[in-house]
Amino acid sequence: MNIVDEVKHRIEDALPGASVEVAAFSGDDHLRATVSASQFQGKGRVEQHRMVYASLEGLIGGTVHALQLETSVLDDGA
Repeated sequence: MNIVDEVKHRIEDALPGASVEVAAFSGDDHLRATVSASQFQGKGRVEQHRMVYASLEGLIGGTVHALQLETSVLDDGA
């Protein structure tokens, strides 16, 4: 599994139902991710980012040198 797929799967596993897009830029160790998740409801941007970074423990600073991250609350239609 390549790093883009691994990052996407880790985030999806940590935030079930989330919409996750991951792409590499400037080499394979610089990634860009956009994550929309209902679990972000009521949480500030810093906490949202912490939730994503927690799912990537062991990758950031290793295989992944940099992650450009954009998060938002996923409207679950309720």
